[in-house]
Amino acid sequence: MRKGLIGLMIATVALAGAAHAQDKKMTIGVSIPAADHGWTAGVVFHAQRVAKLLMAEHPGLNVIVKTSPDAASQANALEDLATQGMNALVILPSDPDPLVNAIKQVKSKHVFVTLVDRAPSSNDNSVRDLYVAGNNPAVGSTAGDYIKTHTPDAKVVVIRGLPIPIDQQRQDGFDKAIAGSNVKVLEKQFGNWNRDDAFKVMQDYLTKYPKIDVVWCQDDDMAVGVLQAIAQAKRTDIQYVLAGAGSKDMVKKVMDGDKLIPVDVLYPPAMIGTALELTAADLYAQVPVRGSYILDATLITPENAKEFYFPDSPF
Repeated sequence: MRKGLIGLMIATVALAGAAHAQDKKMTIGVSIPAADHGWTAGVVFHAQRVAKLLMAEHPGLNVIVKTSPDAASQANALEDLATQGMNALVILPSDPDPLVNAIKQVKSKHVFVTLVDRAPSSNDNSVRDLYVAGNNPAVGSTAGDYIKTHTPDAKVVVIRGLPIPIDQQRQDGFDKAIAGSNVKVLEKQFGNWNRDDAFKVMQDYLTKYPKIDVVWCQDDDMAVGVLQAIAQAKRTDIQYVLAGAGSKDMVKKVMDGDKLIPVDVLYPPAMIGTALELTAADLYAQVPVRGSYILDATLITPENAKEFYFPDSPF
């Protein structure tokens, strides 16, 4: 009887301790870019979705999500979040380099910082405790490997994103993958990860070059503009467009066997949710999460596309 009573007391204390841990008052600030294109719209969606799930799981947790259209606005958002007693910050910088000092200022107040997707060009690890990202060099190398394998003599036009570190990482990965092959890059221009800008760049390419085999455009949103330009010009020489992210529209095209979109490269906006989950684990479960968590740049093909198709997602 006494042993049973002691066991019951231990179980009660353990449950009370677990409940107390769940009720522990914590605040996570989330600073992300505004939804200026499809991928960032997906980031906003998943940040808000996972924030709700975590607050339901941890009654004492408050997750504050702020969106900003540019680096200057994001620096102001960090100042505002700092006044709200953050225990942790999850930040996907619009442009990391101009925000280094603002992030360091937050971190100096003993705030756990999770950096998502975009790291400073200096690779300064002092700005974060945890780094969660897709594999940007592999986004480029996966595309380059596919092109040199399936169209070894291709003439390729490249539409880059924005002149920030992750774009350079993708471009470096691509260049390294095709080095020594017969793949020829005709030109590279920035499309700003924007479908309208990519449309204009593709129009320019179609005017300049009578023969283009492949378009590599890094991003599914830009691929929408590229496909529109190709259709409008009624060009039939282009064998395919290779983009990336894993948007529902492009994954559906892969599933349906679309000739111009045979594959896509995964770079999921849901990584912001991964970052939030890991940050909450540090606060509540006290498990070691410091370091880097890098997601694969999976090649999405007709064989595996269903695994990456989420029709209810905004992107």
